[in-house]
Amino acid sequence: MEEKKDIYILAIESSCDETAAAVVKNGREVLSNIISSQIALHTLYGGVVPEIASRKHIEAIDGVIMQALQEAGVTLEEIDAIGVTYGPGLVGALLVGLAEAKAIAFAANKPLIGVHHIEGHICANYIENKDFEPPYMALVVSGGHSHLVYASDYGKYEILGRTRDDAAGEAYDKVARVIGMGYPGGPKIDAAAKKGNPTAIKFPRVFLEENSYDFSFSGLKSAVLNYVNKQKMMGAEINPYDIAASFQQSVVEVLVGKTIKAAKDRGVNKIALAGGVASNSALRDEMKGACEKEGFQLSIPSPILCTDNAAMIGCAAYYEYLAGVRDGLDLNANPSLKLGER
Repeated sequence: MEEKKDIYILAIESSCDETAAAVVKNGREVLSNIISSQIALHTLYGGVVPEIASRKHIEAIDGVIMQALQEAGVTLEEIDAIGVTYGPGLVGALLVGLAEAKAIAFAANKPLIGVHHIEGHICANYIENKDFEPPYMALVVSGGHSHLVYASDYGKYEILGRTRDDAAGEAYDKVARVIGMGYPGGPKIDAAAKKGNPTAIKFPRVFLEENSYDFSFSGLKSAVLNYVNKQKMMGAEINPYDIAASFQQSVVEVLVGKTIKAAKDRGVNKIALAGGVASNSALRDEMKGACEKEGFQLSIPSPILCTDNAAMIGCAAYYEYLAGVRDGLDLNANPSLKLGER
């Protein structure tokens, strides 16, 4: 019997402010995962500036890809396909990675596979957890997305719930700004919350109408703003640690509660966390506790695989490759691409 050939994917990710490239073998073995972050630069502006992000991607992308190939000890000739994020994200940033991927695919005569950014985040769970496989319920929480996704099979996703206003990460950034912690808000509030009392201030838990899997965090954000303004008007002390802890507790309770309910309703006993906010320590701890109580299997990627990276794109591209997906050189960036669309 012929021995199965190993599949090597060169993956490129540039949807926001990380320029990343990786080489992934057989979908789950990461040979290299290079990330060039722009956080320090965008911190000066209190958030990501799209034009600057695009320019920095152009400057970094060649070096990042060369480093990924070198670290993996793989030549371009040995690569089987090029996987690249083509949406959703910042359109200028996406175009940089896409143009690079097309150029390499054309010059090296390799198949091109466009990958959905959110699918990449979900697939990050396969990298360290070798036995994890569908079906399962995935909670995707990041700066731009709050999704509850039922993964029935590789590449087959049903969005059960999504944010109606602010994504979880967006709410973190805005609240951090209100209490003077700056950007990026997620890690700063997570650290501050450890020094505060999560029951000090009663902020709302927004579960919406009965049986809804959707999320809404704008009311919570407004409640924090109103609380801070009221305290200032009264000349009362503002404890940023208590605000951070109480706000975070409110977010986490809703995220965990809805995820567990969705899993029960769908009859699955496996849950996956994905996206930048999945590196939040309170969310990880609460979800672990809830899954232990229910007897559910939980998969959470390491923090480096929760934030934007190319290894997760390589993993997603591998399963698309096996499914026969090939894209033409006319593949375009789609900043508002829906999960499950092609």
